[in-house]
Amino acid sequence: LKGSSSLKRMMHILGFMMYTPINHMTMSWADPQDKQVTGFGSIKYWQRLAKILERGKLDGLFFADVPSVYDMYKNTTDVAIKYGVSWPAHDPVALIGIMAAATKHLGIATTVSAASLHPFLAVRSLSSLDFLSQGRVGWNIVTGNARSEHRAMGIDVVEHDERYDRADEYLEICYALWNGINPKAIKADAANGIYADPDRIEKIDHNGKYFRCTATPSVLPSQQGRPVLFQAGSSGRGQKFAVTHADVIFSIQPDIQRMKSFMNQIKTTAKDQNKTSAPLVTFAVQPFVGSSLEEAIQKKDEMLQKIPIEAALTRISGTFGVDLSQVDIDKPLQQIKTQASQGLVNAMSTMFKDKEITLREAVRLSGLSGLIPQILGTPQMIADELEYIWRETGCHGFNITPAIVPKGYDDFVDQVVPILQDRGIFRREYETDTFRGNLLG
Repeated sequence: LKGSSSLKRMMHILGFMMYTPINHMTMSWADPQDKQVTGFGSIKYWQRLAKILERGKLDGLFFADVPSVYDMYKNTTDVAIKYGVSWPAHDPVALIGIMAAATKHLGIATTVSAASLHPFLAVRSLSSLDFLSQGRVGWNIVTGNARSEHRAMGIDVVEHDERYDRADEYLEICYALWNGINPKAIKADAANGIYADPDRIEKIDHNGKYFRCTATPSVLPSQQGRPVLFQAGSSGRGQKFAVTHADVIFSIQPDIQRMKSFMNQIKTTAKDQNKTSAPLVTFAVQPFVGSSLEEAIQKKDEMLQKIPIEAALTRISGTFGVDLSQVDIDKPLQQIKTQASQGLVNAMSTMFKDKEITLREAVRLSGLSGLIPQILGTPQMIADELEYIWRETGCHGFNITPAIVPKGYDDFVDQVVPILQDRGIFRREYETDTFRGNLLG
C-alpha cells in the first residue's frame, strides 16, 4: 500500500499528549500501569514513546498545553498541585528536538500561545526546530484563554473575539518572516566569500494595532517550508480564524452528531470566507482497548472511581474560566457565562442531544477524558468505530489519547493499526519525509 494514499482517501492519525503527569485523564498518573510520572524527566522515555508512534506509522504527535497552573477553582493553584491536574506543566517545545532525533518520519506538533510570546520569537523557535528536523514540526496556535497565563505574564485578559483579531495580526508577522527568505538568496559561495544575497531577503517593518516588528527574517525555511499549522477554534469567530490560517483544524466533539455538525459549520464558514476548500479536520478520541468490551468498560470505570471530585472541578474550572466552587453543582451548564472556551461550553451544554446537563454530570465527564469521546472494546470494535466516524463525518482522521501511557499507545499500535492497514485505509509506510507531506499529502 505504499503511496496508495495519493490514489484514494486515507485515514490520518496523530498521538495526543500533554507534557504533564496526566494524558487528558485526571489522576491517570496514579494508575499502576501508567509511566508518565516515572518517565517525566527521562529523554529515553519520550524517545521510546516517539518510536512507538513511528512504528505504527502515525502521522505525528500533537501536544496540548496550558503554560500555567489552573487557578480558578477556589482562586488557588493548590488543588491542581495536590492532585497533579496538569501540574507540573513543562514546555512541550523542549521535547521536539529530543523526539525528532529518535525518529525519521514522525511529525511533532506543539501548542504555543499567541498571548504570551511575540511572533518573532515564536517563529524563531519553532522554525529552527522545523529546519533541524528536516520539516517535521507543527504548531497548534492558541489565542490564550486561561486567566492564570495572563496573570503569569502580567498582561490583561483580552475579550474573546478581540483575541482572534490580535491573532490575525500575529500571524501576519509570522507569514512575513516565513516568506521573507527567497530560496535563491542563499549562495554559500565560499570562493567569493558571499553567503547570501541581501536583495532577496524581504525586511519586515510592521507597525499594527497590537504588534510592532522591525526585523530581518533570521531562520531558514525547512524542507516543508514552514511548520504545519493547527487551530482549534470552535466559536464563530474562532472558526473564521481557523479556516483562514489552519492547515488542519483539531476539534473535540462529544459524539458523531456533533462531529457532523462541526464539519458542516467549518464548510459553511470556509465558503463565507471565500475559501475554495475547507481545512482538514481531526477529532480527538480516547480508546480503551481490551480483550472484550466488558474488560475495557471495567478498566474505564476503575479509573473513573479514583478521580476526586475536587480534582475534576479544578480542571473544568480552569477550562471554563469560572470558580466552580461558587456554583451550584446541580446548575445547568447553559447558565454558566464566561469568555473562556465558549466553544467547549457549547459542546458540554449539548452533550446529551441538547438536554440540560448539570455541572455534576459534566464534572464526571471532564475528569474522565476532558470531554473527549471514548471508544471502548476489542481492537476490532475500536477499528470499526474509527472507520465508521471517519466515513460518516468525512474527517481527515483522529488525535488518539489513551488514558494510560505508554501502554495505551502500544496496544493501539500493535492491535488496532494492523486492522486499519488490512482494510486499506491506513498507511503501511510513510509517503514522504516531512510532516506536511505525510499529513496533508
